[in-house]
Amino acid sequence: MIATSSNQGHHAMSETVQPDWMQGFVPNPQRGNPKWRKGMESPCKSGRPPGIVDRRMKVTKALMDDAPAVARVVIDAALAGDMQAANILMSRVAPPIKVQAERVEFELSPDAPLAAQAQQIVAAIAAGKVDPDTGRTLIASLHAVADIRATEELEHRIIMLEAKQV
Repeated sequence: MIATSSNQGHHAMSETVQPDWMQGFVPNPQRGNPKWRKGMESPCKSGRPPGIVDRRMKVTKALMDDAPAVARVVIDAALAGDMQAANILMSRVAPPIKVQAERVEFELSPDAPLAAQAQQIVAAIAAGKVDPDTGRTLIASLHAVADIRATEELEHRIIMLEAKQV
């Protein structure tokens, strides 16, 4: 929007003038983004014609045409001892091995409050029975259980309140 100000005598008057292309434009106060009223036509009436290939697709198609030759060059370089080429090939052929946690055993009272269980996990970490990463995962699991319990408790309270209102 363009705000103009004109001085006529001692009165200052300010009016808002919209360009023709913005006629009918109403800003959305909730998100602060522009919102066009329902039924309005897009400012770009023609849009992208169907079947038009953009630059990215042209590049992808050109690379796909040459992919076998490029792969052969990288393979030959790797076979000749180029470690960077070998690394590229290995990253595509054999994905990196994910770390798997080992099974751990320690005292954990499942009937104890969650805070007490977290203390037991921290004690197991301190004693060297559980590595810190596994301990962090276990405590995060306890946090998820606490969230689930809180949700169940709220759901139960809502059901009880609705039953009282009926």
